[in-house]
Amino acid sequence: MPFPVRKARPADLDLLAPLRAALWPDASLAEHRDELARILEGRPLSTLPLVAMVAECAGGISGFVEVGLRSHADGCDPGRPVGYVEGWFVEPAHRRKGVGRALLAAAEAWCREQGATEIASDTWIDNGGSQRAHEALGFQEVDRCVNYRKRIGDAPHARGRRST
Repeated sequence: MPFPVRKARPADLDLLAPLRAALWPDASLAEHRDELARILEGRPLSTLPLVAMVAECAGGISGFVEVGLRSHADGCDPGRPVGYVEGWFVEPAHRRKGVGRALLAAAEAWCREQGATEIASDTWIDNGGSQRAHEALGFQEVDRCVNYRKRIGDAPHARGRRST
């Protein structure tokens, strides 16, 4: 295999945390390190299994996938747990070379080992590159959703008032 993929180990923390931060920039590197350390030790915050897998390249890691089980996912059989791609990232210099495909194949194999017969994922509605990558690897779009938020003011207790 041109891109060896394996389950990530605690020793991968320093190489993997920056890749995770590149995928999810809203959290600090320290926050990623803390959450990732738990995953690599087999103690994720989720109640269902979750693993990280990495694609190796000369002298480092070219990408990763975090995959877990969920009790359900849109468009999937509601009577069975489903594999879920929580995060999938390939360094820009390694994209379009089969790294993402190798990572996803390893994620699918892990999900089958867990008894899942389907794998699901999501991406942002404006992330065309991710959508094309998912579709190229056989994912089918099952839903589109627009989430809303409306601020309605501070709760009474937040302003020092108590409700009776």
